[in-house]
Amino acid sequence: MKTVSDLGDLRGKRVLVRSDLNVPLDGRTITDDGRVRASVPTIKALADTGARVLVVAHLGRPKGTADPAYSLAPVAERLAELLGSPVLFANDTVGTEAKRISAALQDGDVAVLENVRFNAGETSKDDAERGAFADELAALADVFVSDGFGVVHRKQASVYDIATRLPAAVGGLVGAEMTVLKRLTESPERPYTVVLGGSKVSDKLGVIDNLLDKADNLLIGGGMVFTFLKAQDYEVGTSLLEADQLDIAKGYIEQAAAKGVELVLPTDIVVAPEFKADSPATTVAADEMPADQMGLDIGPDSAAHFAEIIRGSKTVFWNGPMGVFEMPAFAAGTKAIAQALTEVDGLSVVGGGDSAAAVRQLGFADSDFGHISTGGGASLEYLEGKTLPGLAILEGTPA
Repeated sequence: MKTVSDLGDLRGKRVLVRSDLNVPLDGRTITDDGRVRASVPTIKALADTGARVLVVAHLGRPKGTADPAYSLAPVAERLAELLGSPVLFANDTVGTEAKRISAALQDGDVAVLENVRFNAGETSKDDAERGAFADELAALADVFVSDGFGVVHRKQASVYDIATRLPAAVGGLVGAEMTVLKRLTESPERPYTVVLGGSKVSDKLGVIDNLLDKADNLLIGGGMVFTFLKAQDYEVGTSLLEADQLDIAKGYIEQAAAKGVELVLPTDIVVAPEFKADSPATTVAADEMPADQMGLDIGPDSAAHFAEIIRGSKTVFWNGPMGVFEMPAFAAGTKAIAQALTEVDGLSVVGGGDSAAAVRQLGFADSDFGHISTGGGASLEYLEGKTLPGLAILEGTPA
């Protein structure tokens, strides 16, 4: 797979960079700019070499039509602040404004094109429609750099088809993600601990399947834990439950025991009568949950035990919060996991998505961890052993 250095001298060339700028917005205010900051090094490096940089990205799910609520304009403004230099903004993706700006770029300039998903061709399942849109994107540039790791698991025009139309390479962000993920799947230093949370067991099936052969410890928390507890015939009250996954959860418990993997479930749970920030919280044993209460976090004993295992590991991958971290009363479990990851003498990886948002909201810096992934879904699919179309096409093996 080619890197930017394999593309030769890029001075004066128009480089289309597929970044992941899909940040949460409150109106026009970015509430977590982690993905923008992660995109800066590749964009800046290209501009510093004299390349003429066109950034293409998406925001939200506007379903193929323009929607001001999903405009990348605020993101372009933040990118300019982080770069410390002006960033041009085209109010379309491949239209009159995009063509004008592409033609007018000077060496070292950076421009952001409007949300690529305002165009139906970007996400079309029809190869011809997607290809026609990729042709329009390709006409704006001379070279393509894939640097949006959060979308490489999508077969979309600005991720997949564009790589067949221009000389293409991976950027620094995607390269760093791949290096970390290969360490997690091919050569993890041991003990290797995987921490999984979030709401659904069904979202993590492939990861558990693939990592049960690789991990030494598998720690389960978050909403998904109640399916595992119910599989052991525990009362889980009104907690989130996937009844159709009970046999699968039971099977994982049995497989882990057979493979010598320590599958650890919480021994205590923080419960409350309602899913509300001010709902009175109490801690109960995992096998004594009241029938009229719901579990909203792992308990303090469980958090301490999980943290001890994490601190004693050389490699840790964490995806999914332990509880409803947005509510202070139910954030302690997630905070304990995050704190423990900062104390790992080895590689600690926060697997993107809600986990990345949680550590920032809870006051941790990105630099406190070995790596924070920018692509939760892409990371999980890679760890499942799936082919990621946006990477496969760059390797010359079309998905």
